[in-house]
Amino acid sequence: MSERESIDQEEIHSKVLRAGRRTYFFDVRSTKAGDYYLTITESKKFTHDDGSFHYKKHKIYLYKEDFDAFKENFTEMMDFIIDEKGTEVISERHQKDFKKEEDEAPSENGEMKSTESFTDIDFDDI
Repeated sequence: MSERESIDQEEIHSKVLRAGRRTYFFDVRSTKAGDYYLTITESKKFTHDDGSFHYKKHKIYLYKEDFDAFKENFTEMMDFIIDEKGTEVISERHQKDFKKEEDEAPSENGEMKSTESFTDIDFDDI
């Protein structure tokens, strides 16, 4: 059997989720014994200064004996995030008017001041 035929037998079902610079691949694969397992691959695109790019990939192998516990933990974590923060996306990347907490830190007297401000010092005064 050729290498290509072996790869074709191994890949059973695939789905792709594109999410900005990240792409997620969900692949059902077959073990040598003929059982199935899931791989989840995150691929993230990085651009170099010269305009060329490369991808970094991270892969998770998930076997049937772990499905129930994985699904339970995954669902619990997603539900926690939605319960705590809702479904609205809050980030600099997604909201143009988003301000970091440190950008508007309270001063010692309780007034709001920007941490990006500076004091103009005239060295002739020293």
